[in-house]
Amino acid sequence: MIVCAGSFESFHFAYPIGIGLIESSINLTRLALFDKPDFIIFIGTAGSYGEYKIFDIVQSRGASQIELSFFDNKSYTPIDNVIVSEGLNVSHETLVNSSNYITTDSTYSKHFLKNGIGLENMEFFSVLKVAQEFEIPAGGIFIVTNYCDKDAHKCFKENHKKSMRMLEEYIKDNFKGL
Repeated sequence: MIVCAGSFESFHFAYPIGIGLIESSINLTRLALFDKPDFIIFIGTAGSYGEYKIFDIVQSRGASQIELSFFDNKSYTPIDNVIVSEGLNVSHETLVNSSNYITTDSTYSKHFLKNGIGLENMEFFSVLKVAQEFEIPAGGIFIVTNYCDKDAHKCFKENHKKSMRMLEEYIKDNFKGL
């Protein structure tokens, strides 16, 4: 099953699960309980910490949930905040960080990159966490719309429509029958 955030990131062939960590986890849990899929592929946009360029398409099956205050030694977490899904033939070399907030300070990029985290997407960690709980293989396919810097929102808005078209084309070319 292919899922997406929904709202302005919707595709006719993908089930919308909601924006952010909470909505996506609630709706994907509901889906898994009532109509458990054989696999989950999340598709959407992502911000780059610098390793990937605008309009790059990146596959991943690994995510983290790290807040910026962690890198400033101002917080800690007792949860396992890195997850890698097994069972799908999708790369996990690049981890995707998820938070309900978008990074706009590029000085944090070096911390993420040092820890093998290349992208930022609001929903992916919760997708993998729900998939893990229900033993569903999962992965994600992302298109980079912006860098995680002071111009993140402006760049996202400028590149969003083209990114959505490019991602839809990529999915159709690589997943026949949609």
